Amino acid sequence: MFVAATANSLSHMPLNDAADLLVHLQFTAVELDILKGGPHMTPEMVHADWQQASVKCRETHRMDICSFLVELGETGDLAYQQFHSICKLAKAIKVHSITIPSAELGTPLNEEVEHLRRLVGIAGMEGIRVSTKNETGKISQDPDTLKLLCNHVEGLGITLDPSHFHYGPHAGADYDPLLPHVYHTHLRDTRKDELQVRVGQGEIEYGRLVSQLQKIGYDRALCVDIYPDEDGDAESHQGELRKLRLLLESLLL
Repeated sequence: MFVAATANSLSHMPLNDAADLLVHLQFTAVELDILKGGPHMTPEMVHADWQQASVKCRETHRMDICSFLVELGETGDLAYQQFHSICKLAKAIKVHSITIPSAELGTPLNEEVEHLRRLVGIAGMEGIRVSTKNETGKISQDPDTLKLLCNHVEGLGITLDPSHFHYGPHAGADYDPLLPHVYHTHLRDTRKDELQVRVGQGEIEYGRLVSQLQKIGYDRALCVDIYPDEDGDAESHQGELRKLRLLLESLLL
C-alpha cells in the first residue's frame, strides 16, 4: 500500500498548481479527475484527443498517477465512446484503476447492472479495472446493494469511502463484507453528524482499516480526499492534507 491524494480535493486550482502543491506536501502519487464540467480534465477533452490528453497528464510532475476518477459527460453510445477513450489514455500512461460514481438513488438496479457491465467490459479490453464508489444519495450508499452490484457485475470493484458509512442514512453500517471487493479508497475524517472534520476529531479508525486491507492483500492507494473548508482557509486545508498523509504513512511502517 501507498499514500496518494486526489487532485479533485484541489479542484479550485489549475492542475499544474494542484500538482505543485501536492509535491510540496510530499505526496508521491495522485488520483486524476476526469469529470463532466471538471476543472482539470473532462471526458470530452479526452475523447477529442486522448493522445493530447496524455501530454496534459505530465502536469502532475514527479507524482505517479495511481487512478482516474471519472464522471461521464454524456449518456448513450457517446458516453461509452468517451469511456473507451479514457481507458486508452489510462493504458497509455499505465493507470490501472478507474473509479466511477454509481447511479442516483432510485435508478432501477437492473439498469445500473447493465451500465456497469458495459463499462467493465470496455475497460477490460484495455486491461483496466473499474470500481464504483459508495456514496450517500447513490445506489451504492447501501452496503447490501453495493455487494449485490459486485456479485452481478463480474470484475467490478469498490472504491471504499468509509466516511459514507459513518455519516448519512447508513451510518454504522458493517462494511467488512465489502473489503474483498475493494480496488481503491477515498479517505478523510468523519463524525456521525458531519461528513468531513479535522483529522483526529472524527471516528474513522484508520489503523483498523489498514490492518483489514493488509489481511486481504490490498496493495493499492490509501487516497487522501479532503476538501477545503467553507471559509477557504488554504493554510488549514494544506495542513489537513499533510496531517492525514503523515498518519497513513505511519501506519504502513
